[in-house]
Amino acid sequence: MKHTLLSLILLLLVGFDAMADIKLPRLISDGLVLQRDAKVQLWGWASPGEKVVHTFQKKKYSTKADASGKWKILLPAQKTGGPYDMDFKGNNELSVKNILFGDVWLCAGQSNMVLPMERVKENYPDEIASANYPEIRNFYLPTLTNLEQPNEDLPSGEWKSANPKDVLGFSAVAYFFAKKLYEKYQVPIGIINSSVGGTPIEAWISESGFSEFTELQATLNRNKDRAYIDSLLKSRPQVPPREIQDKGLTENLKWHEETYKPKGWHNINVPGYWEDQGVKNLNGVVWYRREVEVPASMTDLPVKLFLGRIVDADFVYVNGKLVGNVTYQYPPRRYEIPSGVLKPGKNSIVVRVINSGGKGGFVPDKPYFMTANGHNIDLKGTWQYKVGEVYEPQEFTRYAFSAQNQPAALFNAMIAPLTNQTIKGFLWYQGESNTDRPKAYGKLLPALINDWRNKWGQGDLPFFYVQLANFLDVNYLPEESNWAELREAQLQALTVPNTAMAVAIDAGEWNDIHPLNKKVLGERLANCATNLAYGEKEVVCMGPIYQSHEISGTEITVSFTHTGSGLIANDDEALYRFEIAGADRKFVWADAKISGDKVVVWNERIPEPKFVRYAWSDNPDGANLYNKEGLPASPFRTDK
Repeated sequence: MKHTLLSLILLLLVGFDAMADIKLPRLISDGLVLQRDAKVQLWGWASPGEKVVHTFQKKKYSTKADASGKWKILLPAQKTGGPYDMDFKGNNELSVKNILFGDVWLCAGQSNMVLPMERVKENYPDEIASANYPEIRNFYLPTLTNLEQPNEDLPSGEWKSANPKDVLGFSAVAYFFAKKLYEKYQVPIGIINSSVGGTPIEAWISESGFSEFTELQATLNRNKDRAYIDSLLKSRPQVPPREIQDKGLTENLKWHEETYKPKGWHNINVPGYWEDQGVKNLNGVVWYRREVEVPASMTDLPVKLFLGRIVDADFVYVNGKLVGNVTYQYPPRRYEIPSGVLKPGKNSIVVRVINSGGKGGFVPDKPYFMTANGHNIDLKGTWQYKVGEVYEPQEFTRYAFSAQNQPAALFNAMIAPLTNQTIKGFLWYQGESNTDRPKAYGKLLPALINDWRNKWGQGDLPFFYVQLANFLDVNYLPEESNWAELREAQLQALTVPNTAMAVAIDAGEWNDIHPLNKKVLGERLANCATNLAYGEKEVVCMGPIYQSHEISGTEITVSFTHTGSGLIANDDEALYRFEIAGADRKFVWADAKISGDKVVVWNERIPEPKFVRYAWSDNPDGANLYNKEGLPASPFRTDK
């Protein structure tokens, strides 16, 4: 009897332990935004066969978990509104609070979609200070990968509303997109930001999306072999850590200390790279110093120090005190000098710059100054430098494997867990990492669009994307350009129904792959949404798009769509950045004039023109063909 009773107790304990609590995905959490005017899926996990009851607005909806423990409830379409609470009951009870019904947008891509409002706060201080929009909400996903199969849920993440503190973590492009729509329609806007810097488009497409890409299918299958991946990881070259031999840190009196007396330093200009100023092929550590006169009015309060961008890493000292450092080249250097560090009169600024490859130093055409109490001190000009350490060349095999760059790896981890969420549409800002393979992008972008639409099962959901911005040196001669070819591939994706593109060749920076003018791009994407997703066809959503051309004698006449209320040169100058060529395809600059909704192009030296190009360059500075609504024309060519 005792043994039987003990066995029964054990069985009961095992039974109770096997009855799992119901669990909701991370997305279905406090502050959630659900799609209005559409049936909405609510989903989660429980014990197999467990009954789940959902209560919303005094109505109950019930279902049972399937054999794998998954359950779904379909909520009828709801009108705009909230905040509401929802309850879920199974073996346990869960509540989700502060829910809004509005429009939900999935925002994805690489670093320019990641780039947060914090990075542009000096550009838009009033926007951040006035960001009091409790009905604009953001859900940001951490970087995750899965080489083998789609994930079902996310390990972390929460909904945050737009306020001056939390908005700093919002994608700048996505926030300005959401803000424009919210102010126009007064509808809650949910932003789900699933983006990872430096990643190619292939990582964002599902395994089934590669049905027409044989080579990538082979890579997918190979990556599922754990033994293969383990062998790659084990073969990763181990670069021994460098022993610090920086004279600026190893001498008895360090070069940043206030009592250090500089000796043997040379003049150099800031901003600028040292390789452009007589220091040849140096990878290592270079110290910069400068003395500045500071008025007493700046010494008793915090001072902001702007040092543009530095390649690659830096440590900044003011009067011997470390005021900040950044470990890689892309973030803007914006440091705060605490009150009391500066003194009236002469003050020293010392910057230790570490560079491991390419040109090192201070990036030109960036802000370099100190400011406080309405007083600015310009820091551009002559500094002094001294080399602290030279890195010996190290020979090692380049390690090319990165999980986040592998086909489907980011889809599996960062898109698949979202596909149950009913949404309004997609925003996409990516392409920089594919500029070495622009032709393939022409097939990959339509593949991604179709793949995501298939996974969501909501028909041809609106898909809006940003074309690559102008970047790199300006070439004042016609050139071949991978960046232009990638823009062409993006342009071709407009043949996919219900898509639109925000042209960005006037919003970039020649020396920064992460341009800060994100408001104009967010608002251009919002124009696309207004036209296509919200049905206001009178709103012009794009700039002029090449349609066709005719050759007549010595002239080529180009026709465009999306001309709006007319074509213009936005600077009131002659049209610029048109090129023309004969059968030899040797392009030269062309004259061009607007004729109604067309552009006529010619060059007297080309008597039999065959081909025309526009803005065909890495950085087509000065390209000035727009419509009267202020939207720039997309680059194009006719000589594919």
